Amino acid sequence: MTETNNVRVVTEGLEGDDAKCSFHHRMFLEPQEKKRSMKALVVKQAKKTCSCTPTKVKDCIFGFFPILQWLPKYKPREDLLGDLMSGVIVGVLLVPQSIAYSLLAGVEPIYGLYTSFFASLIYCIFGTSRHISVGIFGVTCLMMGQVVDREMERAGYELEPAGLSVPPGAAAHVNTTLSPVNGTGQELLCDRSCHAITVAVTVTFLAGVYQVAMGFFQVGFVSVYLSDSLLSGFVTGASFTVLTSQVKYLLGLDIPRSGGVGSLIVTWINIFKNIHKTNICDLITSSLCFLVLIPTKELNERFKSKLKAPIPVELVVVVAATLASHFGKLKETYGSSISGHIPTGFLPPRPPDWTLIPHVALDAIAIAIIGFAITVSLSEMFAKKHGYSVRANQEMYAIGFCNIIPSFFHCFTTSAALAKTLVKESTGCRTQVSGMVTSLVILLVLLVIAPLFYSLQKCVLAVITIVNLRGALRKFKDLPKMWHLSRVDTVIWGVTMAATALISTEIGLLVGVCFSMLCVIFRTQRPEAPLLGWVAESETYESLSAYKNLQTKPGIVVFRFEAPLYYINKECFKSTLYRQTGVNPVWLKAAKIKAAKRMLREKEVGSGDNQTSISMDFVSEPLGFHTIVIDCCAVQFLDTAGIRTLKEVCKDYREIDVHVLLAQCNPSVRSSLIRGEFFKDGEDHLLFHSVHQAVDFALGTRGHSGTSAPK
Repeated sequence: MTETNNVRVVTEGLEGDDAKCSFHHRMFLEPQEKKRSMKALVVKQAKKTCSCTPTKVKDCIFGFFPILQWLPKYKPREDLLGDLMSGVIVGVLLVPQSIAYSLLAGVEPIYGLYTSFFASLIYCIFGTSRHISVGIFGVTCLMMGQVVDREMERAGYELEPAGLSVPPGAAAHVNTTLSPVNGTGQELLCDRSCHAITVAVTVTFLAGVYQVAMGFFQVGFVSVYLSDSLLSGFVTGASFTVLTSQVKYLLGLDIPRSGGVGSLIVTWINIFKNIHKTNICDLITSSLCFLVLIPTKELNERFKSKLKAPIPVELVVVVAATLASHFGKLKETYGSSISGHIPTGFLPPRPPDWTLIPHVALDAIAIAIIGFAITVSLSEMFAKKHGYSVRANQEMYAIGFCNIIPSFFHCFTTSAALAKTLVKESTGCRTQVSGMVTSLVILLVLLVIAPLFYSLQKCVLAVITIVNLRGALRKFKDLPKMWHLSRVDTVIWGVTMAATALISTEIGLLVGVCFSMLCVIFRTQRPEAPLLGWVAESETYESLSAYKNLQTKPGIVVFRFEAPLYYINKECFKSTLYRQTGVNPVWLKAAKIKAAKRMLREKEVGSGDNQTSISMDFVSEPLGFHTIVIDCCAVQFLDTAGIRTLKEVCKDYREIDVHVLLAQCNPSVRSSLIRGEFFKDGEDHLLFHSVHQAVDFALGTRGHSGTSAPK
């Protein structure tokens, strides 16, 4: 059957008068020569990588700094108006959200503004997407806040109660006069706010390093393990944790934020234990903000095609609430928790605390993976929608530098955010010039306006955070449709969501990835394996269990295994084949041997002719088929266990005069069969390009040689 590395494949052509004899033309498929010298490949790649020409240097620089490619080609007449409008609108929306998400990350409001400013500016330089908005993302802020709270407790700081605010100028003074937190200096000089941002910037720096390393080693493929259903379930589960963490601000309760496993349940227990201490002023303010924000947000979404720009209702609410709190003296009169002093300008650059790295290195991995997965998926989605391409590895560089560089300027972790990206796209964004405009808007706030938010109640910021979770929580409405499309994806979504919400965000992500991989394994472990029937007047064979009016050829069984054949499902392959054909060759052979021994024994003792006749009939009972054609079109690969299983099946059936033919094997499977010496016994095993060819060959050969085996 084989000659050196050639594979003999039978075709269905017949030669004139010999058609009745069913002799088929045979052809050889000669594989391409593959150079397997590892040394040659390494040398070739090294030469390619280390070569230095002016063109390559230019391409490298332009590839690493995409702004050098698109900015000289910028068309102000066509693009400037849309970029200005989208940049201003996103900047206006980012101001209150940056302040609000700072609470979630466990740091002072000013650091949220720093983060949004630097992230938008740096992504313009390194990013390849024209539309995504990079800045603060609720899920990563939540994960950051959990790390900050844990490290604060480990360092001996009590978690800040909701009613406490930093005195004017204290945070700025402490942070500008301190050297990195270390030992006794931490206890004497660095207050709670200082240590919180120190932890945050250290985690952010590490997350950025991980992301740049992933880009350098081109491991963007990691994102394929984070399916859409997994990411959606993770974000929804994290949204429940975010919502839970903000309830205490809505009610004005002085309870510490819980972290670790089961934090959601623990937080709700603490809330109900202290609900009698609810601050009525904060509760009323929260209710009024909900009544304004939710309807206006819904109107923005319903009429977004008619509105030139969404109504900046969050900014309106923040301004109105700040004025009401200031002139109504809500903190002094009712004890409402307020944002406190937000300084203007920038603090001097400061490196992360290197001594914290061993404690937060693992936490940064999860934050890095979520950050780049969200960023890459959003950039690819909008690039496909608008007809341009992005580079996944460059996106990892971009989001990595959006974390590394700002970490020296008192910023915490960033990633792309869907809600702000949608706003950016819908308001006319054409290029990342809009990101520069957004940075200018936030810069104006940082330099001039920030101190005016001193009296802003924290409950207002909590309302803004919760209202922005509507998109993730609406996924529950899509569950019936998702269940109809794919039950497996729905189960993955539910398991990831529940684990993220009820256990913790990091463990929830790990559970989601492991469960998704198990689902893939289970689906290949117990795949569909139908018998096939012939579609009349065609060369097509389809599943008998799926379609009506299919025909079967006499004496031939066509079987399709719809998965790779490897060590996990090899027993499933054999048992399903035996069940579908109705014949287990091992059992049948054993029964024949047993019957022959019985006949021999009966003959020796001179038993009656009747029993001997029955035994002889049993031994010679026909099976109803003489050939099995295995359709291998869905078998992507074989491992050693799979090859051995095919050999055993062919051998077992051959011993009961049933022959096995393989059809539609891809080159990878053919190569595996050759390496596994599947054809060493001669021409009993034949490969066919189609099931129809295999069936015709079996019919013709059987008709030519009677009951003899095909040779």
